[in-house]
Formats: sequence, structure tokens, C-alpha cells
Amino acid sequence: VNQIQKILKKSEIPIFGICLGHQLLATAIGCKTYKMKYGNRGHNLPCIHHGTGRCFMTSQNHGFAVDSDTLPAEWETLFTNANDNTNEGILHKTKPYFSVQFHPEHTAGPEDLELLFDVFLEAVKEKLTVKQNLIEKLSYKPKADTLLAEKPKKVLILGSGGLSIGQAGEFDYSGSQAIKALKEEKIQTILINPNIATVQTSKGLADKVYFLPLTPEYVEQVIKAERPNGVLLTFGGQTALNCGVELERAKVFAKYNVKIMGTPIQSIIETEDRKIFAERVAEIGEKVAPSEAVYSVAEALEAAETLGYPVMARAAFSLGGLGSGFANNQEELKILAKQALAHSNQLIIDKSLRGWKEVEYEVVRDAFDNCITVCNMENLDPLGIHTGESIVVAPSQTLSNREYNMLRTTALKVIRHFGVVGECNIQYALNPESEQYFIIEVNARLSRSSALASKATGYPLAYVAAKLSLGVALPDIKNSVTGVTTACFEPSLDYCVVKIPRWDLSKFVRVSKNIGSSMKSVGEVMAIGRNFEEAFQKALRMVDETVTGFDPYLKKVKEEELIQATDKRMFVLAAALKAKYSIEKLYDLTKIDPWFLNKMKNIIEFLNLLESQGNNLDHSMLLQAKKLGFSDKAIAVAIKSTDLVVRSHREQIGVIPFVKQIDTVAGEWPATTNYLYLTYNATTHDIKFPGSFTIVVGSGVYRIGSSVEFDWCAVGCLRELRNLGRSTIMINYNPETVSTDYDMCDRLYFEEISFEVVMDIYQIEN
Repeated sequence: VNQIQKILKKSEIPIFGICLGHQLLATAIGCKTYKMKYGNRGHNLPCIHHGTGRCFMTSQNHGFAVDSDTLPAEWETLFTNANDNTNEGILHKTKPYFSVQFHPEHTAGPEDLELLFDVFLEAVKEKLTVKQNLIEKLSYKPKADTLLAEKPKKVLILGSGGLSIGQAGEFDYSGSQAIKALKEEKIQTILINPNIATVQTSKGLADKVYFLPLTPEYVEQVIKAERPNGVLLTFGGQTALNCGVELERAKVFAKYNVKIMGTPIQSIIETEDRKIFAERVAEIGEKVAPSEAVYSVAEALEAAETLGYPVMARAAFSLGGLGSGFANNQEELKILAKQALAHSNQLIIDKSLRGWKEVEYEVVRDAFDNCITVCNMENLDPLGIHTGESIVVAPSQTLSNREYNMLRTTALKVIRHFGVVGECNIQYALNPESEQYFIIEVNARLSRSSALASKATGYPLAYVAAKLSLGVALPDIKNSVTGVTTACFEPSLDYCVVKIPRWDLSKFVRVSKNIGSSMKSVGEVMAIGRNFEEAFQKALRMVDETVTGFDPYLKKVKEEELIQATDKRMFVLAAALKAKYSIEKLYDLTKIDPWFLNKMKNIIEFLNLLESQGNNLDHSMLLQAKKLGFSDKAIAVAIKSTDLVVRSHREQIGVIPFVKQIDTVAGEWPATTNYLYLTYNATTHDIKFPGSFTIVVGSGVYRIGSSVEFDWCAVGCLRELRNLGRSTIMINYNPETVSTDYDMCDRLYFEEISFEVVMDIYQIEN
């Protein structure tokens, strides 16, 4: 401190303090510091810059803070923590002295404020004033088309219409959230959605509902009659988006003076048209997967020669990879091209990157250029399988810090370049052998991944996106889970989420069981655990209640089924591990990352141990089995007993699950959330159990013959129980539903619907 005081007195040598350096500089100028209650520790702490009001993610690890009230007159606050309002940086008003409490050198963590080093170097080289230089570097003037002149009185929302493959209940969830957000702002909502089996069209949500087709003619009639001030296009999937683009081209919105809220329509068109998209991405030095847009079969064959086989062909502007597939030669491509050109006049030919890792990020940005990534997800199945057909794990498990932040920084750069306002999803192909990556696509709308990310993190993406479309700044929105922190932050996950799709292929004759670049799944499940094995086995049981988990006895080993994925590939993999296939061999066949294969091997090796154990399981064996996600039934089959015997033995020796909260902050802040899951990888409950709740059991995964209409029933039941003054518990595991929205009930268990789990919850909740 004395040393710093000497330098401050003597000359104007630029000073930049970081972390402890910040506290030393503050102490040297006469500031007080104090001990904080919890301290700030993590890679996702939001800091607001004084002077521009913009918010950035930072890495921190400290338990003391500088008291801003004790700053001398010629000094001022540079950054403030958006969560607890503590000081995060100080700055001299005229001299080149400044310091920050966080670490901008990011050897682990975000790279948002790397430019602080440039500012320091410029102060050293050119004697620039730090304050002005920083304001110039961080200033952002919102574009005119992303801000509203005044708050709209009436807003039109386009729904997603009937359910189809690739577009199911998740848009009921996002639309309902948008209506909720607008109602909070006292804005009248008009919804167009012809699907009667949805929650958003129920009485009491939107102010007016039109059950009309989502076609330009009908939408124009509604606009003419209702005269809304604004319209939301990004909450109804591809259907709403395509309809909105047509209306914009026909100049209908301009004719009736309706403002498109949120992401500008030009950005939507740029992300949907592959050719323009590739050009726009190239402008900022990023690369999309090598591909060509063609309009005839002859052009397709020509493009494939240039790119080199194998190639992937797909129709543009289509949903769920409609009319797409892989071709290894001219003959295969001819057939594919003919099929795809029947759906769309533009056909995309991509170079095949099969076997690369597929990683996606959900990104949120406001009109003032505050930008965060809410969740990143990794596909367990490598590229070549549509993300809606893949097993997805959140957060990513096999990326290094460097890869994670390289892709994160790129995501922010791309979203800013396109000017997205609201929520957006970006997908990458990452070479497993190097750090080479390509951008596969950007969805400038809420998608199936957004519903999954919302439920996986507890961050209400659709709600936040609707608020942002009104021109609200992200740091001004509260995190609805903690109630105290800001929504301008990146959730931390102290658990692992696994999503597995549900196929109903056996209900159709002559349908191939192979899965690939076009979607066939009709639903999906989401399981939460404290490790991958636990969540993975849970998810397999959720998809099909007749399955006991990662079961090696369901399928025979067939290498061709490991190479070409089918809806039952995981069970073929289990059989192969049981048959002592090596991890290297399985990686060559499946291209599934060895990290995941090793985790699966753990399950099979423990199963072998259980089978050799026989009927005398001690406490540690049973606990280990439960920690790896084995159900009572699976244990019973392995030791040749019954699940009820296993259950009573388990209760006798005290092997019981614990209830954990999803609080978005990994326990760093007190949470008011009721969003719960069970795990055996814990030693305490996160909540208390007062009793007297009513349990409503949800409808589980969407399948042919049972989908969003039963979610409507469950939500109706919850609402009525609430009206009667009853406290409710919802048990469901489908991320695409409104019933799994945490503000629908008093307690939400994201859990299996099975005898074992429902009874566990029933007993814990007394």
C-alpha cells in the first residue's frame, strides 16, 4: 500500500489493479474495505459499467469488497455487481488510474472484458484518459428498429397451430410465457392459434383468442379488425415465422402500422436463407459448414462434385430437417434431391461432417447490446443426427474451458452481428481432433432447444424474450427464481441434465428404424441427476416405462446398428459393453465421445458386480447402485429378487433419495424456487416438508395418441385446485409442457412417473 501511495504522489504512471490489486489501490487512496456475507465466486457474475449502463459476465473469487461510499472526491465507481450492488471497480476522474475486482484475463471464464488490457496499454502508450476511452469502447447506440417509440397497448401473438413432428408442445409453453410477460406490463394480448388442445388458448390467459389458420389472409383479417400496435413472431415456431415473413413481404404490417417486436424481420430472413446466412457470417470472419444452395437436380450433382462426397442434402426453410438425408454417390443424391425439391424450391448441399461433435448455445440479447449465453448443450450423438433426434446433455461434459469459451465468444459475436433482440439458438460442429469448428445454423426464434434450456436451467427464456421485445434492458429484469438477482446472468448448474427423444416408430408399418438428419421423434423427456449415469438411466426409463434403465439384455449386438443409429442404439451399445467391446472399438463404430462411453461402461461394470453379488446387498453396495441411477426394479432383476423386497430393504437400511432445488445459482444465493428433483448423490434435503399437499401426476412424454391435450388437463386440474385453496405438487418430466413451468404449482418435481418415485415423493412430502 505504501509503495502504491509513493507512485500516486510522484507521477502519472498508469496503474491498473486486478482483484487484490483493486483492493490495494482502493486502500492506498483511503477507501475502506469490508468482509462480505458470502463473497462472490464463479465465472458468471454480472457487472454493470457506470457510464454506459451495459452489463458484462466476469470471473471472480473474493470475500472482501471495497466500500464505494468512502471513495475520495476525485475518484468514482467504474463497475457495480448487478446482483448485490457491491463495488467491482474504481477509476480516477482525470488521471490514468483504474482497477477492477474481477479477472478480465480469463484463463477460466468469459472473455467479455478482455479490452480492459487494451485500454491500459493505450493509456501507457498514448496517455489517453481511461474514463473517456472506456466509454467510447463500451458505448452502444440501440438501432431504431429495435426500440419502441412508446409501450404498445395491444399486441398480436402468432401461435404454432396444430402439432407436427418437430413442432409440438414446446411452443404452447413459450407462447404462454410470452402472454404472461405482456400481462405483467398491462398490455392487451391477442392470440391466433387454431389448436384447441393447448393451454395458451384456454380461458383466462390471452385477452382474445382467434381459432384461425396461421395463413397471411386470416392474420391480415385479424389485424384489420383488432388494429394491434405490435406483433410477436418468434413464439410460434417455424409456422409463425414463415407466416410473418410472408406478411412483411406483402407489406401488411406497414399498411396497418404494426411494429414487429423483438428481432428485426431482416435478421430472421438472413438466418433462414442459407446463402445470405453464409455471407453474413463470413463478414465477421466466421465459417459455416461448406455448402451450396441449388435449385435443380443437375445443380445439386454439380455442387456435390465440388464439395466431395459424402454430402448431406436438405430443403431450405423447412422444419425438423424435412426431406433431408446423406448421399454417398450420384445415384443416392438424385433420389434425395428430387424428394427435397418437392418441399422447397431451394435445396442445400452440405459437406458431410458426420462424427464431429454437435454443440449448441442458447443466447439472449437486449436492444442495448447486453448479451449472455444462458445454457450450452452437447449432443451425445455426433453430427449427422438431427438435434431433435439426439440425446442431449446440459451442460456440455467433454469441452475444455478453452473450447467452451471460444464457442461462447463466437456465439455473442454472431448474435450481435445479426442484431437479434430476444432469444436465439446457435449450433456448432466441432472437430473432436482439433479446435476447428463451423457454425451449422442460427435459429432466431424460440425453439425446442429453448424449451429444454429453460427447464434445464430454470431460466424462463420465453418470458425474458417477451420482456426484451418491449425494449426493456436485460439487467432491469429480475431473475424469477431467486427473486433478488438480475436476469442478466448465466445460470450455474450443480447437476446434469439428459434429454432423450421418444420415437413411436413401431406404430407405423414400413417405416425405417434408422434415425438421421430428419426428425421422426414425437416427444422428449428430461432427467436431472447429480452425475451423468444417474440422469442417463432415469431418462431411459422415462422414455419407455417398460425399460429398467441402461439394459444390456434388450437388444443383440449388431455392429451395423452401432454405425447407423436407430431408435434403440443405446441398448445395442449396452449389449456391446456387456460383450466386452473396448471403448476404442465403440468410438470407431459410433463416434460417441469416449467420456460418455466410459460413463456407460461404469453402469455395465456395476451391473456385473450386482449380478455376482446375489441377494445380500449391504448399505454401501445399494447406495452405490442408486447413485449410478439403478431403479429398484433393475436391482431386483440383477439379484433375482422383486422390486418391493428391494424397496423395503432399502428403507430399512436408510438408503433414501434427497430432494434438491434447481435454483440457477448453484446454492450461491438463497432461492425461493419450488423446482425440485430427487437424487441419491446428496446428504441433505434443500427444503422443508410441511405436508398437506395434493399431488397431480402429469402425462409424461408425448407419444402418438397422448400429447399436449393431457397437459391441458393437468394444468386445468392444477388451476382448479389452486382456486380451491389447495397446495399442489406436480410430478412430470416433459420439458415441452406448461405443467412443468415452475409457476403453475406450489412444488414441481421433475421426476419419473413410476411406482418407486411417486411413492418416494409421497413419503417424503408426508
